[in-house]
Amino acid sequence: MQGSFAGLQRLDTGLRSNCRHPPLLSAKPLLARRQPPTHRRQPCAQHGPAWHKPQDARQAGAPAMNFTAMGPEARAKKAEEIGYRSVGADLPDGISLAEIVRTMPKEVFDIKPWKSWSAVVTSIVSFAASLYLISVVPWYLLPVAWFLSGTAFTGWFVVGHDCGHRAFSKNQLVEDIVGTLAFMPLIYPFEPWRIKHNHHHAHTNKLVEDTAWHPVPKGEVENWAGPRAALFKIFLGSPLKLWASVGHWAIWHFNLNLYTEKQKPRVKISIAACALFMATVLPALVYYTGWFGLVKFWLMPWLGYHFWMSTFTVIHHTAPHIPFKPADQWNAARAQLTGTVHCDFPRWVEFLTHDISVHVPHHVSSKIPWYNLRLAHSSLQQNWGQYMTECSFNWRMMKTIFTELHIYDEDNNYVAFDWQKDDAFLAFQRKYLPNMFTPSPAART
Repeated sequence: MQGSFAGLQRLDTGLRSNCRHPPLLSAKPLLARRQPPTHRRQPCAQHGPAWHKPQDARQAGAPAMNFTAMGPEARAKKAEEIGYRSVGADLPDGISLAEIVRTMPKEVFDIKPWKSWSAVVTSIVSFAASLYLISVVPWYLLPVAWFLSGTAFTGWFVVGHDCGHRAFSKNQLVEDIVGTLAFMPLIYPFEPWRIKHNHHHAHTNKLVEDTAWHPVPKGEVENWAGPRAALFKIFLGSPLKLWASVGHWAIWHFNLNLYTEKQKPRVKISIAACALFMATVLPALVYYTGWFGLVKFWLMPWLGYHFWMSTFTVIHHTAPHIPFKPADQWNAARAQLTGTVHCDFPRWVEFLTHDISVHVPHHVSSKIPWYNLRLAHSSLQQNWGQYMTECSFNWRMMKTIFTELHIYDEDNNYVAFDWQKDDAFLAFQRKYLPNMFTPSPAART
């Protein structure tokens, strides 16, 4: 998954031209070759880049804390301070992504149509039930009903997500049809998303190229002024970041100039499908339920979906110790295994969103269907667990993301917006945002 309001400022710098390359898919598994040596779990070694230490009250530009200089105990303590169960060690040189893929059992790549279609049924039934709930609950319970409907709506995206990765069916036409239909109520053009999302998988955590949660370049921040600066800092440096995927959706998926001539015909079909939904279903909703009905039954669930879209993806791809790298320093195995975060959510959320939160194996190989992700994750834990970063959703981690991880810094990975000058808005959040953290002994598989 992907999504970032940061795309706004990236377009202003002209970086979008770098993302017009045809999509490159993740390496396919080479299961027939020999298995590499098993990598057993070890305590976190003294590896890892720096992170910018969050403090409730600090001077702007305070020195960064460096994981590299820490022993295992100090490393574990610092991981807990920023809300993580474990922080992975650096992957040794010479290990390829294909080697990691080969350690997983081959059955994780098996496509089982009945399981794929079970997700379709689950998403339709759960969303329909949530709409009924919206129609009958008193006004003061509407936020609860909207939260449930937004979570169920996210399941529709995950169905299309598997279709886009060719992990839903062995028939590509079926995947294109199901993916397009699943995305239509989200007003998400399937083909543009598929192209850009596969580009994200091929260039995860690569500077300039990655289209998801790219840190803000320092040079761009220096050009911000007035209301524009305030807008970016509010959306990228506060809990509003959890709806930043709305900006990503608007910028990356409707502009034909971002796609090659070969890609444009299919892109236009996907955009036309969304336009058809907007021209038929939404007006009918207004006709039968009024404008507030449009807000109740579509807009609020849609915003709930974007909450989860942003929350999942920012956690998966934004952490103090995980660097974005320039192309000449980028390594696919490190980016996909050690550069992607596993996060546990409440089980009912994982059920309605079809385990999209089990994200590390999905980045090791995007060909794994959603229903095999837990088996794949268990295998990765057994063989490569010491290199993986894991957490359970908690507000301490989110506070770190909101208040500290903003601007790209070559030495520290990230610095905060106020790294040179105090900012009252960030200082207020550091003091008053929740800092709750309940460690969990192990990831659920």
